[in-house]
Amino acid sequence: MFNLLLNSRNLPYPDPLHPIIVHFVIAMIFFSFFCDVVGYVTGNIKMFEVSFWNLFVASVSIFLAIIAGQFEAGLSQPYEAVKPVLNLHTIIGWSLAGFVATITAWRFVIRIHHFKKIPPAYLGVATVLIILVSFQVYLGTRLVWVYGLHIEPVVQAAKEGILQ
Repeated sequence: MFNLLLNSRNLPYPDPLHPIIVHFVIAMIFFSFFCDVVGYVTGNIKMFEVSFWNLFVASVSIFLAIIAGQFEAGLSQPYEAVKPVLNLHTIIGWSLAGFVATITAWRFVIRIHHFKKIPPAYLGVATVLIILVSFQVYLGTRLVWVYGLHIEPVVQAAKEGILQ
């Protein structure tokens, strides 16, 4: 096997990549939803095109965010208190990837067949997506701000066996 040279945050690079990539995905999903709602209310079909492309890029980028998250979670040395939140965050992350890919495929079909309008059912499902993404943001925030994953003092405490 090989050894990675890890810094004081237990990473082989200066800062965690997962939050950088995932914030991009979150912004694109929220902006896509915003554009669909504005397009639905105003009848501006250009907003539907903006929405589709944001969702399309988000559906590709979410897999990059998950790969980075899985890698960094493996390096985080999670202690017992953090494991349930980290596991739930992981399960929801993978589920969201499938959900985003599915809703993007549905959005593509809508774009081809009914490019001038969005069905209310789609907006309802997109609302569920926004709620799930918001919950996932909450879990990710807890992992950093409550449990301190990849935060230097917490990494040091875990290495010294203080956290268990």
